[in-house]
Amino acid sequence: MTTPTAATQETYESADEVLQRYRPIMRALAAAGGPSVEVVLHNLDGADVDLGHTIMAIENGHVTGRSVGGPSTSLGLDVMKDRRGDHDAFGYTAHTADGRELRCSSVYFRNAAGDIIASFCINVDLSPLQSARGILDALLPAAAPAADAPREHFGTDLVSVMDAMITDAIGEIGRPVAQMSRDDKITVLQRLDQRGATQMRKSIESIAKRLGISRVTAYAYLDEARARD
Repeated sequence: MTTPTAATQETYESADEVLQRYRPIMRALAAAGGPSVEVVLHNLDGADVDLGHTIMAIENGHVTGRSVGGPSTSLGLDVMKDRRGDHDAFGYTAHTADGRELRCSSVYFRNAAGDIIASFCINVDLSPLQSARGILDALLPAAAPAADAPREHFGTDLVSVMDAMITDAIGEIGRPVAQMSRDDKITVLQRLDQRGATQMRKSIESIAKRLGISRVTAYAYLDEARARD
């Protein structure tokens, strides 16, 4: 992995200097992109960065529900492990806690020593486009994936594996949880039950929380889902 140097990249004395330079650009990008485009600047300067409070500036924070003083994402952990590595990434996919898909890009700023001190991130909420696609798909159905195609989810523990399975099932519905109907949520329970997720410890509580329903309602939906099979 090649490490950028001062010879190939402009450097800054501090994250505050980055903020001063890029604050107007953040506002311009958010205004041009509209309310579905979140623009964030994180302070990663110093040896003891508190990843729970890295956001220096943010536009359209409603996209991820964050604000100034809010946390880094899991990518901050990778940066802290290797402050001089090349972590720039463009057009990758991420998901919000309620299952909305984001298209993201992140670039990192360095000091004269070559250490990362700030990150500039753009996160685009794809749910409005996906809702429109859902309407089009009803008219032009897409080919279904192979029935025997494997569905694999990775995680550092069973809780994270289960969370990934829930995110996947929610994403298959094609609309944010806030826009889901009762039938949509029953379908989520049905798919998770078919894939074995409901057999995991405290799975119903986790599913209920992600769907914004009570534990009792989740069990009722699960009974209805099993009645469909």
